[in-house]
Amino acid sequence: MSSLYKDLKQECYEANMQLNALNLVVYTFGNVSAVDRKNSVFAIKPSGVPYEDLKPEDIVIVDFDNNIIEGSMRPSSDTKTHAYLYKNWPNIGGVAHTHATYSVAWAQSQRDIPIFGTTHADHLTADIPCAPPMADSLIEGNYEHNTGIQILDCFKEKNLSYEEVEMVLIGNHGPFAWGKNAAKAVYNSKVLEVVAEMAYLTLQINPNAPRLKDSLIKKHYNRKHGKDSYYGQ
Repeated sequence: MSSLYKDLKQECYEANMQLNALNLVVYTFGNVSAVDRKNSVFAIKPSGVPYEDLKPEDIVIVDFDNNIIEGSMRPSSDTKTHAYLYKNWPNIGGVAHTHATYSVAWAQSQRDIPIFGTTHADHLTADIPCAPPMADSLIEGNYEHNTGIQILDCFKEKNLSYEEVEMVLIGNHGPFAWGKNAAKAVYNSKVLEVVAEMAYLTLQINPNAPRLKDSLIKKHYNRKHGKDSYYGQ
């Protein structure tokens, strides 16, 4: 594969294959991208290609204005959302979107995922936010671009930091996750799905289950992410 972006394509390819291996996608629904900040481009899965057929050379290189820089296939239909996030959030290196069952169920319920337990608190100290369904005027406009606006508006309204909360649900749609690279975006997608399933089961057992108390939230988050972090499994 003779390409200026061989390593970037490989990173993106491996992340997409991991998304499939972790059972986070159905058929071709779902995608991961990986960014090259130096050249202001990102690599993303082509649209509609089954995972078993996907090859590193199929990965499409796009700039932040959605122009195809390299690749013969059409990039993922969610490309404009990825581009908007990269453009506005300078410290992310990878973005993932899935149609994982429990994450989507919470998104379709239009509910934030409450922080019930320490698995959740190991990764973030807030409820996982669910952005409200898109306004009709935005749906009729540049839909995928406007999904990016929807995510940023949600974080602004809830006063959340994208570097602390690396995941979101889009009301009636599904989850997006991001991280320092494409592999971390996939990791966060899997964490989101597991936490979504745990929260669902928690509410089946006890519909009045209490939120995790603040002292435990802080303890679990800080032992993994704080300045004196010591936890790793």
